[in-house]
Amino acid sequence: MKDYLSSEVRNVSVVGHSGTGKTSVLEAMLYYTDATDRFGKTSEGSSLIDFDAEEIRRGLSVYTSIVPIEWDDCKINFIDTPGYLDFIGEKEAGNSVGDNVLIVVDAKDPLQAGTKMAFKEAQSQKKPTIFFINKLDEEHTSFEKAYTQLHETFGKSVIPFEVPIIENGEYVGTVNILRNKAWYHHGPKASDSIAQPIPEEMMDEVSMYKDQIAEAVAMGDDELMEKFFSGEEFTDAELTKGVRIGVRNGEIIPVFSGSAIESRGIGRLMDLIVSYFPTYSEKGVYTATTPNGVKVELLTTEQEVLTAQVFKTIVDPFVGRISYIKVLSGTLASDSNVVNGNNGKPEKISQIFIIKGKHQTAVGKLFTGDIGALTKLQNTSTNDTLCEKGKLLSADPIVFTEPLYGQAVFPKTKNDEDKLSNGLNRLQEEDPTFKVVNNKETKETIMYGIGDQHLDVIVNKLKNKFKADVTLADPKITYRETITKTAVGEGRHKKQSGGHGQFGHVFVEFAPNPDVEEMEFHEKVFGGAVPKQYFPAVETGLRESTSEGTLANYKMVNVKTTLLDGKYHDVDSSEMAFKLAARLAFKDAMNKCHPILLEPIMNVTIRVPDEYTGTIIGDLNKRRGAIMGMTPDENDQIIEAQVPMGEMARYSVELRSMTQGLGTYTIEMDRYDPVPDSIAKRIIEQAQQK
Repeated sequence: MKDYLSSEVRNVSVVGHSGTGKTSVLEAMLYYTDATDRFGKTSEGSSLIDFDAEEIRRGLSVYTSIVPIEWDDCKINFIDTPGYLDFIGEKEAGNSVGDNVLIVVDAKDPLQAGTKMAFKEAQSQKKPTIFFINKLDEEHTSFEKAYTQLHETFGKSVIPFEVPIIENGEYVGTVNILRNKAWYHHGPKASDSIAQPIPEEMMDEVSMYKDQIAEAVAMGDDELMEKFFSGEEFTDAELTKGVRIGVRNGEIIPVFSGSAIESRGIGRLMDLIVSYFPTYSEKGVYTATTPNGVKVELLTTEQEVLTAQVFKTIVDPFVGRISYIKVLSGTLASDSNVVNGNNGKPEKISQIFIIKGKHQTAVGKLFTGDIGALTKLQNTSTNDTLCEKGKLLSADPIVFTEPLYGQAVFPKTKNDEDKLSNGLNRLQEEDPTFKVVNNKETKETIMYGIGDQHLDVIVNKLKNKFKADVTLADPKITYRETITKTAVGEGRHKKQSGGHGQFGHVFVEFAPNPDVEEMEFHEKVFGGAVPKQYFPAVETGLRESTSEGTLANYKMVNVKTTLLDGKYHDVDSSEMAFKLAARLAFKDAMNKCHPILLEPIMNVTIRVPDEYTGTIIGDLNKRRGAIMGMTPDENDQIIEAQVPMGEMARYSVELRSMTQGLGTYTIEMDRYDPVPDSIAKRIIEQAQQK
């Protein structure tokens, strides 16, 4: 593959709901352009793009793949992103380097949740967008029905540019609205067929859609608007120019149609992308940041200083680290020395690769806007920026979804335990939506991901790549215990076993202390009943006791302790004796203080489309949640609630199910509240059994 300048490269994120055929569209392009000699399929293990064992096993994309296609003296970097929501981190990495968006939709069900999410993201990021209605070769499909749903949902800017020819219920060809020509499908590379006149019966339909395009074109240019309203037709050059402007500013969102499996519409889809999607260099400038926090505007040209951001990292036990990069300015060359702008550490660029699915091709340079990969970087991770020595700059970091679904991970054997830590650390380098937390209180290692399937992939990676076999379980909830009444406990420790004995005797008051979480210790001893040198030992004994309550062995909080009185022996008393006496006083008092169980209460902020508001509120009520407020935001509702942590264990998975993947939430700790008696009884019984 030759070197391409910034003016010759287009970066296109391919997005949409899982199962719409995104990868198949790209496999069709590879086959159509003779980049491969067969049409690969993920389920058969023959895909050039979805080649990982996890993708073959599931029959869907798990990772973002880069698929460069050479077409019409240009290079289109397609970024194939997973549609399944558990792998949203891969999609976010891919979308960060795509300057344009191709949304693939299923002709039978064009308004799936993934389609809505993809369009919303493209609009919020103001990226030029094209819809491709796929699978029109299948039975019971209708372009008109699918297009109408897209048009009514996403607005009048959604306009057909290519429509199918249907004869006797069969999809036999395609009409391109702008070219005013028809193509009939013959063979696997159907678009090679010769252009023909539009069928007579479709002339009115084509004319209607062309008028829609002309009206949209007129809206973007005052001169063309005047011409449109005077009834004059636009020339082909005016239409081309107007569509290019409209696609770039979002006023025109072309709808294409076809079939990836049959390679129908594929060639002209690539024509459309090259003709109307902008290159990264057309952005003009982007803003980087110096180590001192100063914002600097850089030109998106080869002549600018070098900045290249790592957007994805693969950590292989044998190959090492592979860093996927996009050149944001300047030129990156092989055998060059650069610096990590985020940490100031040097890196040696030995070789640059162009990634095409599972294949790597070495190249000498990468110009502005292009995407490639580097191997064996020592000091660089995802979101870091490579730049020139003495010109330290960093690009804005990619914002990844915070993982909220947690599972405790346990090695199956001692041998697995030795390998588990290394595997978890390496996988965190690879996946920004995966994190590991060691909970010192529960003594559990918690893996956090997006959902069940995400963590299932992690478990399989641990086993297959790092040889660590593990099991998962729900994490323990960090309940607390406290007391509701004041009482005095007596502790008397006496032991005689020849020689010096052990003696300590104390009276300690235990009182509720709601304003202070950690145990407070005071003393009111008169007359030296307990010598001062033993006060620290009494305090230590009490702190050790409150670290595990008497109900279910959870930490005791909000307790004030006061040493009131006691006795000692000149010979037999010791720090250990008073420490043990304090522990006995604790046990004695707990029988009188009416201890109760507390549960963590979380502040939860949920964002869902309006139509799911009732469902979410009803569900929160079932979880013993309290609605604290609701705020409308465009077509969404932001719901603020307080919910016990014990009711939120699988909420990330369940919220997705309730909202078809359109709901999101954040969660943070607020306070501890008493657990209802019926639930507390169950928790205490389970703890006693363990």
